[in-house]
Amino acid sequence: MSVEATIEKKVKTAFRTENVFVQNESHLHSGPATESHFNLTIVSDYFSNLTRVKRHQAVYKLLSEELSNGVHALALHLFTADEWSSKEASPQNSPACLGGSKIDERA
Repeated sequence: MSVEATIEKKVKTAFRTENVFVQNESHLHSGPATESHFNLTIVSDYFSNLTRVKRHQAVYKLLSEELSNGVHALALHLFTADEWSSKEASPQNSPACLGGSKIDERA
């Protein structure tokens, strides 16, 4: 199973939701084409009454194995169902990578 599929499965199970958007953004970064950079949008009432920091900590704890084995970056966008619907939210794109050889390619 790919890292992307593993992340999606773990998140859906742990946070009891089908509203999970996982984007592999590794191709936007320098280096070999790997599964190392992900953008996650998760909508779950699990996050009710949790601060933003506690929400992020819960996701990092859940994905600690992936973070120890090749996943380098997670962009997290975490909402309750009410927050999601009141903002008419949609999955967010990450900003352009400015690290490593990506800077050199723009010059």
